[in-house]
Amino acid sequence: MSFVTPFILQGLPILHVVLGIALAIWTLTFLVRIVMTWYPQVNLSKGFWPLIGLPTEPFLALTRRIVPPIGGVDVTPVIWLGLVSLARELLVGQQGVLSQILLGK
Repeated sequence: MSFVTPFILQGLPILHVVLGIALAIWTLTFLVRIVMTWYPQVNLSKGFWPLIGLPTEPFLALTRRIVPPIGGVDVTPVIWLGLVSLARELLVGQQGVLSQILLGK
């Protein structure tokens, strides 16, 4: 089993970069969804909007069952923006777990 640890540590920088980029893109999609709540007439199935709707809608639909709209405003994108930002900071942020493992090598 000791031969596995160096192999994992070699792939860790790649995982760090890929996870950082993926979480950043996901954060941006939730930011766009927040702006889209101001324009409810936008159709998520036309144009390039499916690029925003497909990765976010399953999570938003699940959260909408728990958190209803407040004053007619859908707050679920704000919740997910906070959760994804927190996950990004905890994993690949300056003091994140993966960042600290890479620094301690």
